[in-house]
Amino acid sequence: MRAILTGLIYGILEGLTEWLPVSSTGHLILLRQVLPPVDNGFFALFEVLVQFGAMLAVPILYFDHLWPVGRLPAAETGADGAGKGRFFWRREVLTLWGRILVAALPAALVGFLLDDLLERYLFRVPVVAAMLILYGVLFLLPVRKSPATVRDLTDISPRRAAGVGAFQVLSLVPGTSRSGATIFGGLVCGLDRPTAASFSFLLGAPVMAGAAALRTARFLTGGGRLTGDERLLLAAGMIGAFVVSLLVLRTLTAFVRRHSFACFGVYRILLGTAVLILYFHHYI
Repeated sequence: MRAILTGLIYGILEGLTEWLPVSSTGHLILLRQVLPPVDNGFFALFEVLVQFGAMLAVPILYFDHLWPVGRLPAAETGADGAGKGRFFWRREVLTLWGRILVAALPAALVGFLLDDLLERYLFRVPVVAAMLILYGVLFLLPVRKSPATVRDLTDISPRRAAGVGAFQVLSLVPGTSRSGATIFGGLVCGLDRPTAASFSFLLGAPVMAGAAALRTARFLTGGGRLTGDERLLLAAGMIGAFVVSLLVLRTLTAFVRRHSFACFGVYRILLGTAVLILYFHHYI
């Protein structure tokens, strides 16, 4: 029962913070200090798979944007009655998939090459706190951006997709926020707020799928085996993150359309400052 409750707490926190510009990885690292998930060796796998659980909400909510096969109305099929031409490839969806892959590639490549180094040297409380404060300050500053000329996902050019992908690389540092970095990058690259938010949600899925596959492979090839409590913890965490993500994603795009990141900037600065005070008070 303790494993299930712990997993649900992690999952709920992940589902809330994955999509808000407050850094889900940073919050999970901070929560680990007060509620360790069984043992620290398991956390590297657990953290990524719980984030992947949150990402599973994206293909459900954005199914119409992502499914590449269309179907013609019956009135537009062939006159021979054989149903020829009823199904077709949706070109605009295939184009969007191309843009998502272009934007996801930089972070996927850097994460693959530097995964161990990032985890070893940057997954630390002081780093998380510093990034929370730094990006909190940036979120309070006026955003210098290109005119919002892109108001639909199908209008994103390869150049703009690559620009957003470059911003996603920044989120590999814990405490930064993947959604915050990519939405901010979308605004800088000329996307309007709703489009930047939607594109941010979409391009996170392939990155997290790759990260989940990489961590799982390394865990298993390194001789890792899950205990019964760890299986319960992981299942509860992924389910909790998935369900909460479904609820959060339904409202966040509308919020981004009308509001800036200022409130999240204040939250990040306050949280980062509090974490630094507690951390150094503990070690002094």
